[in-house]
Amino acid sequence: MTRTPSDVSLRDVVEDDLLVLHAYEQDEEAVRRSKFTPRPKAAFLSHWRERVLPDPDCLSRTVTVDGAVAGNVGSWTAEDGRRFVGYWLGRAYWGRGVGTRALGLFLELDPVRPLYADPHAGNAASVALLERHGFERLGLDEDGHVLLMLPQESSAA
Repeated sequence: MTRTPSDVSLRDVVEDDLLVLHAYEQDEEAVRRSKFTPRPKAAFLSHWRERVLPDPDCLSRTVTVDGAVAGNVGSWTAEDGRRFVGYWLGRAYWGRGVGTRALGLFLELDPVRPLYADPHAGNAASVALLERHGFERLGLDEDGHVLLMLPQESSAA
């Protein structure tokens, strides 16, 4: 039986988090499930330092569990004007309720609705997590990603 973490929280992303987050992005099983191409370290760091962290439109938080970096969650506005949410957790934190708790906390921080997400259809756990929070399936794209939307009014967890 896996212990549920006692303290899941969100905080600002700091420089020291980036190498941990990069390592999580390199995990082969996470890459397989997400169908996301992991970035080399320099590209990853550049993306975070030059695009994500300085952009006031990007709301990014580090997920911590009992003080340890467990992953990240963030939102941004796409070129078409829709706001998206995404997250990435280290494998040690999967299946323990961390994602559910972290996303719930994040949805309190970012009030923009509708809010969209597009996990790969093969990542059933991620799709289920979003649906638990009231995201509704809108369809499947040609690359196998499920488009989900959290509407204006939601009776989610």
